[in-house]
Order: sequence, then structure tokens, then C-alpha cells
Amino acid sequence: MADHASFPAAIADPATMPDLLSSCHVEPIRVPGAVQPHGRLLVLDPATRRPVARSENWPPDAVPSAVHALDALAWPELPPGAAPTSLGVWALDGGRWDVSGHRTERHLLLEFEPAQPTEGNEAPIYSLTRVFLPCLQDAESVQALTQLVAAEMKRLTGFGRCLVYRFDEAGHGEVLAEAIDAGYDSYAGHHFPAGDIPQQARALYVLNQFRLIADANYIPVPLRIEDGALSAADIDLSQAQLRSVSPIHLEYMRNMGTLASMSVSIVIDGKLWGLISCHDHAPRFIGMSTRLACEHLGQLLALQIRSKEANRLVAERLALRQLTLQIVAHLADSDATLQRLVLEPSLMLRVARATGAAVVRDDAVWSVGDVPSDADVQGLAQWIAGLGQDVYHSDTLARHYAPAASLPFTAAGVLAVSISQVHRHLILWFRPEIVKTVTWAGNPRKNAIAEDGRIHPRKSFEGWQERIRGSAAAWSDAEIGAVGELRQALIGIVLRRAEELAEVAHELTRVNKELEAFSYTVSHDLRAPMRHIAGYVDLVVDSEGKALSPRALRYMANVKDAASFAGQLVDALLDFSRMGRAALKQRAVDTQLLVGDLVRELSRQEPPGRQVEWVLDAHYPAIHADPLLLQVAARNLLGNALKYSRGRDPARIAVRAVSTEAGDGLEVEDNGVGFQMQYVGKLFGVFQRLHQAEEFEGTGIGLANVKRIVERHGGTVWAEGEPGVGARFGFVLPRREDLPDPNPTDTLPTPPHGTL
Repeated sequence: MADHASFPAAIADPATMPDLLSSCHVEPIRVPGAVQPHGRLLVLDPATRRPVARSENWPPDAVPSAVHALDALAWPELPPGAAPTSLGVWALDGGRWDVSGHRTERHLLLEFEPAQPTEGNEAPIYSLTRVFLPCLQDAESVQALTQLVAAEMKRLTGFGRCLVYRFDEAGHGEVLAEAIDAGYDSYAGHHFPAGDIPQQARALYVLNQFRLIADANYIPVPLRIEDGALSAADIDLSQAQLRSVSPIHLEYMRNMGTLASMSVSIVIDGKLWGLISCHDHAPRFIGMSTRLACEHLGQLLALQIRSKEANRLVAERLALRQLTLQIVAHLADSDATLQRLVLEPSLMLRVARATGAAVVRDDAVWSVGDVPSDADVQGLAQWIAGLGQDVYHSDTLARHYAPAASLPFTAAGVLAVSISQVHRHLILWFRPEIVKTVTWAGNPRKNAIAEDGRIHPRKSFEGWQERIRGSAAAWSDAEIGAVGELRQALIGIVLRRAEELAEVAHELTRVNKELEAFSYTVSHDLRAPMRHIAGYVDLVVDSEGKALSPRALRYMANVKDAASFAGQLVDALLDFSRMGRAALKQRAVDTQLLVGDLVRELSRQEPPGRQVEWVLDAHYPAIHADPLLLQVAARNLLGNALKYSRGRDPARIAVRAVSTEAGDGLEVEDNGVGFQMQYVGKLFGVFQRLHQAEEFEGTGIGLANVKRIVERHGGTVWAEGEPGVGARFGFVLPRREDLPDPNPTDTLPTPPHGTL
């Protein structure tokens, strides 16, 4: 497929070689200690410009001549790590040599390769610029680009086969284009496994973008060290064109029927996008001018691919942004709830090119298209929320989330955004499984074990097909970016709505404070007139009672009762107003003692002969609350249970301890008249009554007080009932360790025992 790692030349006997296939990822490929024999290497000390090492194929009298030439050389700037620079053609040892130099952190390296005859204006670089570049610019797709380059590279080099392939995210190579002579196997459309090129070799392809192996049967030329303080492992050959390669890669080439290979890296934005790889059945050397043209061609291809993909990405992002804007506009014109997203199913699916989408808001799920069940969506949403990522995507979901293995037809791939880091508010897009048939150049898992016990590279490169399951179409960068922009837009809409609601809440707070002050003032000022009315009625009856008719006395009694009831309402209003104004004085309250005292007190107030069965728990939790307010709330609940179970023989009242994740509290259940659940929202309002006043006395403020007390403590209340069967009222307050600031709301929460 391509160049492999290198290996120290000291290992020459195949019988003594280790299992290189398993060790190639850790080979010292940058310091092989040897070079290919078609050139020579001279290693200099950068300060003295004197040799410290050389390849052993230098004739003894040639080194002094080279050193003499160095003294007369006008040295160009060679910064450490830069690509090799041409130093021209030198006449040396009876021949002409193309010389290039580059600098490492420790050494100056000069490479000598046989010079080819000069080609003047017919040099490959000129024809490439003059003739081929316009063709390259006219190509409309990456596929067309690579096919043009494969043919041009073959023309420039004369190799029998030229392939252009790219790497996927897993590192596997896919052949996009090829140009071949008769007698060469075709690899068009084939894939090469990632293991053919170790990671450290890929890093070298980025650093050194041209590679030539002129003869796969070469015998490596070791380095001779002239400085006793050095070893071969001290000399970095990462950027040396002559660097020797691994014996395993040479064996790989021969198994492939290749004796010469050349590769040019396709590097885009600093990453190895792919390779141009050339093969020949016979040894082949490439001169410097052709080599420069090949390198230039690889750079031109990289620029064109980058341009094509950038244009495609821009066009794709623009189209998806238009869809995003439509979704945002639709949501902004509504009440901005997430549920509104699924009312435009076409937009939701097109923005991520998905077959299904779901919106999750805590325990609610709304979906469009082909999606898993609500329970499966909730489970996946819970898992994704736990990752803490704003945007999550996977085209092989089952590899990371095991339950997805049972959902290949709807959720082999998922793209999701989290709208909130506090609540489970997510949007998910789904794609189904796509079964892929991949044609490999030989079975990538089949390596031969020889008689010497070593594992050899595979010898067969015939097409080998594999069906790959469990993956969906990959999410593109544009799609991921589009849903990320949608997420930001949704957060902006939510924040804007939150600001609007905050303004409304501020205004409501102000109005509520005014209403509380007004109700306190009015109720306080009404107490005296109510007493005066009752007092004057008593005076009239006492002084003029004998002169009044029975009818007049009855009227006067009605006036007094009405004034008394009005006084009770005024007192209740005062109590309700104080509930919202008094500061909380919270501490641990012994509810065991509180419940016992209230049961005894209320029992003494009941008329003799009434049968009441109290069912009390053995233990009650200690609740962190204001003792006085908690007693008011509990007395109201127990008193209501006694009142509304009147007429039952016996009345049965159960007081239970409640402990949930939200906190601790009490629940009171009776077998009284009950109520219809459709009116449950009215129960906790001021002066809201579900029964006639003639049947059951009261002001209609008791449960409103309970709600206000509980919510001032940051707790929740609930109610359940059935006409003629009974009712159940309860509350929980937060534990001390997770107490919120008091923040009363008008929302009736869901009880722990069922749905309201």
C-alpha cells in the first residue's frame, strides 16, 4: 500500500528477526542507522562543519574532496526541522551529484544522489505549471482531481501503477483513483487497513512528504560513526530522503509484486489526508527535477482538495444555516417552548439530514419521524446528559451505548444537543444502520506464519469483501456545526423569554406586595366595624328586646352571625397576610411530638360520642422548619380531615410520615366526603371551597395557608381525592443540607403517590 516503518540495518538475518508486525509501532524508525544504497550520506557537526558520521559506501578518497567542497560552499540558511534544501550539483568522485542539506537539532546532514541530465525548459516542473495546472483548476470534484493527478503522476515518473487514496477517521485507506499499465493489478475502489501504516510512520509522512524506495531488494548501507561520543541512535534521519526502511515493509512490497515505490503525502491543514502511491515491477530511480515536480504536484492537489472541500462545506453550511434560521424564526414567533420544534417536522429532519428527531424536556418526549420508543429515548437522553457535552455525535452509537445495539433500524447513529446543564432538556436526531460492503486489498487480518516462527505481512492482495454493520451515515462537520448554532439560538431565545418573564415576575412581586399591604390594612381596619356591629346588636337586644317582635329578634340574630362570620374572615385574611410577611425561624422540629399534641387537642374539641380512629406511624421524621408555621400547616390538615369526615361512623384518619428525594414531610388521609380531581387546582386558593358553607363551616383560607407555608420553606404540597371515598393531603419540605432560598410559586406539584 505505502511506505512502512524503518528498522535498524543491524538486523540482517531473517531467522533472528523478532515479530516485527507486532513491534513496528515502536520501531526506532527515525534513527535506523542505515541508508539506501543509491546515494550517500554525510553527517556534520553544525559548529565545525566537519564530518561526525557517514554512510559506509563512500570511497576513502571521496570524503576529503567533499569536505574541501564544503569549505568553499556559500551556505544557505538551514534552520533545524526545515525541509531539505538543494545545494546544487557537485562534481565529485568522477561523477555528478545532486546535493541537498537539512539541519536537525544536533547535526547537519548532506545527501548525495546521482544527478540526472538537465532538462532546461522541458523540466517536469515547467510542463506541470504550463499544461497541467489549468486542467487541475477546471476539475469539478475531488474524484476528478485525483484521477487527473494519478494519470499525471504516472506520466511524470514512468511507474507502472499510480494510486491516489485518502484516509478515513479510523485510518483506513480508500483508493479514489488509479492509473495502471497492462500487467498490474487494479486496486480501484479497494480499501487498505489502517495497520498497514503505523501511527509513527504517518507522523513521518506529514514531516517528510516525499518517499522513494528505488529497489525493494536493496541491502541497507550502515552508518560509520567518526566521533566516539556518538552512536547510530543519535543521528535523526526523519527528513533524510535516503533513510532506510523496515525489512518488513520491503517484504510487504515484494508480496505485492512491487520492487520500486514512491509516495507523496497529501497534507491538508497539517493533517495527513491521503497519499499518492506509485509502484513498479522493476527497480526505478527518480531524478531530482522529477522529484521536485512530484512534490509540487502533491502540494497542488492538497490545495485543490482543500479548496473544493472548503467550498462544499461553505455551501453546505449556508444551506443548513437557512434551515436553522427558519426553525429559530418559527420558534421566536411562538411561546418558545421546545415542544414547538416538532410542529415543523420537515425543518427538524432536514437540518441534520436525519430520519427521526426527538425533543426531551425532563420526563416529556415529543418526536417526529422514525425514532425509538419514548423509554429508549429517555434512557439515551439521560446517558448523553451525563456526558456533560454541549453537542454529542456518533455514527456507531452501540459501541459507546450498549442499549443502542437493539435499535439498529432507528438509532445506529445519533446527534444531540443539550439545551440546559441543569435540567434534562435535549434535542436528538437519529439515523438508521447502513450495512456497508467494503472491498479490501486482501484479507487485512490474515498474516502468514513462516517456518521460522515469524509473522509475515499478508501475501495476497486479491479483493476480499467484508460486510460491516452497526454504523450509520457519518454526521458531517456542517451538520454538527448547524445543530450547534441551533443550540446557541435556542439558548438565546430562552434567555430572552427568561428576561421577559423576570420583568413580569418583578412587576407581579411589586403588585403582590402592594396587595398584601392593602389586604393587611383593610382587614385590620375592618375588625373594629365588625365588633361594633356585633356590639350594637347586643345593646339593642338587651335594651329593647322586650319591645321587639320575634321576627325583629331573628333579624338581629342574623346580623350578629353575619358580623361574627365577617370578623372570622378578617382574622383569616390577617393570618394569611402575616404568613407572607413574617421571617422564617427554622430549626429541627420533632414531628412525633407535634402530631401527638395536635391529635390530643383536636380530639378534646370533638363532641362526645363521635367515633374517630386515628392511625399514627410509629416514627415521624425531624423536619427543618419554622415550628409555629409548621404547626399551623399540620393543624389545618388534621382539622380538615376531622371536619370533612363528619358523618362517617367511625371516621378514620391516618397520619403518615413521608420521605422522598425532595425531602421529608407528612400526609393526612381521611375517609370523608372527598372531592373531584378536576377541581384540585382550586383547593389551595384563597376562599376556594368545594362544599356548601351550610354543610361544613370554615373560611376557605386554611389550605391556602398550608400552601403558602410549605412553599415559603421551598417544599411542595399535593392533594388527591375521590367523592364519597375520602381525600389525601400532604407536603414535603427540603432537608437542611439542600434547603433552597424561600421562593414561593403558584404551581401545584405532582404528588409522590400518583398524578393529580
